[in-house]
Amino acid sequence: MKTAILATLLATAAAFAPTPITKASTTTALSGAFDNEIGAASPELGCWDPLGYVSNGDQARFDRLRYVELKHGRIAQLAAWGYATTWSGARFPGCEDFPAGHDAVLKIAPVNLIPVLVVAGALELTFKQKDGSFPGDFSATAFPVGFGPFARNEADMIDLRTKELNNGRAAMMGILGMMVHEQIDGKPFIFFDKFDIYTPFGN
Repeated sequence: MKTAILATLLATAAAFAPTPITKASTTTALSGAFDNEIGAASPELGCWDPLGYVSNGDQARFDRLRYVELKHGRIAQLAAWGYATTWSGARFPGCEDFPAGHDAVLKIAPVNLIPVLVVAGALELTFKQKDGSFPGDFSATAFPVGFGPFARNEADMIDLRTKELNNGRAAMMGILGMMVHEQIDGKPFIFFDKFDIYTPFGN
């Protein structure tokens, strides 16, 4: 068990490491047409695609998969933050009796799902992918979204996109790990009981 936890932590930490975008001279059987894309696993592996989803160089399929990866990563980052926040005791008005963690999914009343579904639907209809831009660029939305003043040039844009992608990957592993460990021993954060820093609404 300790070995599995250590391996998970190392894999998560690696997701935060800066990723070079230049193609290395060394290639492997896993390297392919998208080795120079943002988020390549490493200079040695390039675009890590062991199952060959985009080994044929299909740009449209790659863009679709990258869009889905970014979307899931963004949702996972919000989920990890929300998980830690509610576990620490924060609640919206009227939801004080809701349990935290996985129990909330099992005990929430159907009527309480309506606001969740309405917000999710509104987000799907509001954010618009910019034609001809990179996957996940919602700057075609009616109100400003994106990296704003932090993306001063192309290098900044690449750096920020890489960080967002890697943080999303880490968050997907993180929220899964929290849910699993909650089921194992009731402690989703393994080493401590709650995140006091993530209680914006108070306890």
